[in-house]
Amino acid sequence: MPFTATHIGTATLLLEIGDVRLLTDPAFDPPGRTYSFGWGTRSTRTLGPALSADALGRIDAVLLSHDQHADNLDDAGRALLPGAGAIVTTRAAQKRLGLAHARGLSPFTSTEVGGVRITATPARHGPPGSLPIVGEVIGFLLESPLLAGPIYISGDTVWFDGVAEVARRFRVDTAFLHLGNVGFPISGPLRYTFDAQQAVTAATALGARQIVPVHYGGWTHFRQPRAQVEEVFSFAGLTQRTRWLAPGERATFD
Repeated sequence: MPFTATHIGTATLLLEIGDVRLLTDPAFDPPGRTYSFGWGTRSTRTLGPALSADALGRIDAVLLSHDQHADNLDDAGRALLPGAGAIVTTRAAQKRLGLAHARGLSPFTSTEVGGVRITATPARHGPPGSLPIVGEVIGFLLESPLLAGPIYISGDTVWFDGVAEVARRFRVDTAFLHLGNVGFPISGPLRYTFDAQQAVTAATALGARQIVPVHYGGWTHFRQPRAQVEEVFSFAGLTQRTRWLAPGERATFD
């Protein structure tokens, strides 16, 4: 049975699997504001969401990869959390949010929402040793009898052994990969999310039949635009397996 995905902006997706409606990394503030990302870093949102939070309807669960950066959870995104059926996130975020319906997961532990099994996957939001600076992050693996195979949502991560371990444990059907090659002037060449080449490595290791790039535009801290990603994906032979979602488009995946 197919599922649908609507790319609202950055890492914000509305996924509909049967009757279950899942929202990832809610960020709904308007463009133009500059946010601090800690340790002297900052970024400005340049594009607004394709849909407003008010237009979403029922949300059975929010899949929140982390709560400490505004491109994954901003003020408007926080405002909708109390109305969601559940919040699946990191253990650290569960404590900070202080909401009774938040479920904190460590990597490779699971919970269930409406028959969809949600497993937290490892993520490292930067170079080795960056955890004390950037904080805890997870990705997600979604499984359901209604799906052709597991859906993987990387969360904000670089390629490291934790992602490789996901590939060793699961054969992924559809991979939503957080790209952008995130960086800041003070961080020099260090990256904090996949660049295109790391995304190729991840998609290949995961065996993903379908690849969906997200988290690559709309903020000033993204350093690799779509055109560069497409060039690298083409060279790697991934063009036919890659699906770019138009903002606000409700796309069906078989």
